[in-house]
Amino acid sequence: MATLIDTIAHGAVTELRLARPPVNALDPALCRALAAAVPSAVDAGARGIVLSGGEKVFSAGLDVPHLLSLQSREALGAAWSDFLAAARALAASAVPVAAAITGHSPAGGCVLALCCDYRVMAEGPFRIGLNETQVGLVVPKGIQHLMRRAVGIQRAERLLVGGEMVESARALAIGLVDELAAPGHVVPRAVAWLEALLALPREPVLQTRAIARADLRAALDGIDMDTFVDAWNAPDTQAGLRALVARLGK
Repeated sequence: MATLIDTIAHGAVTELRLARPPVNALDPALCRALAAAVPSAVDAGARGIVLSGGEKVFSAGLDVPHLLSLQSREALGAAWSDFLAAARALAASAVPVAAAITGHSPAGGCVLALCCDYRVMAEGPFRIGLNETQVGLVVPKGIQHLMRRAVGIQRAERLLVGGEMVESARALAIGLVDELAAPGHVVPRAVAWLEALLALPREPVLQTRAIARADLRAALDGIDMDTFVDAWNAPDTQAGLRALVARLGK
C-alpha cells in the first residue's frame, strides 16, 4: 500500500508531506496517517516539523465525495473525528510546526495550516481560506477561533460568513500567512524559520510556546461532534455539497 505521508529529513527538522494525489483530499486514512506521523516524528528525534503538500494544491480539504458516501451517523462522526485528530496532532505537537503551503488551501487544508505555528505560502494566484458557507457548511466555533486567532475578530467574521478565499498576497497582508516564497522555495523557507527558532534556548521556547498555544488546543477540544453532524445532514448543506461534487465531476 502506498504511503500517505512522505517523511523527509532536513537535519533536525522533519518534513511531513501529504501524499494522496491528485489534491491531497483529506479522507480518514490520510487524517489518521497525519495524526500518527506528527508524534512519531517527534519520537524519532525531530526538533521541528514542516507540513507540506502538493505543488499546486497543498490540500483541497475534506474528501467530500467520501463523506457523502457514508451511510450512518456513526461513520460520518468517525470520519470527522479523524480529521479533528489530525488537526489536534498539529496543534498539540511537542515541537514547533511550520506549514509549507505549496498551493491552494481551502477548507480543511486551511484548518491544518492554521494549527501550525508558522505559515509560508507560495507566491502567485494560490488561494487559502475557510469557504465552508459557500457549499452550505456551518463553521464550528472551535474552527472559527483558529481564524480569529490569525486575522482578528472583525476580519475573521467577514471571511467566515462569506466563505471567502484570498490570494496569497492578501493572505500575507491580513496575517493569515506569515511569509510568502517563490514556488519551489516554500519548504526551504519553512525549514529556515524552524532552524532560527531552534537556535534559541530550547526549554524556554517550548514552555512559552505551550502557554501561548493552549487556547488553540482548547478550541479544537471544544468542538461538539453531534451538533456538527446535525448541521451536515441539514437539507441546505446536503444540497450545497452535492452541487459541489457535481461541479468537481465536470
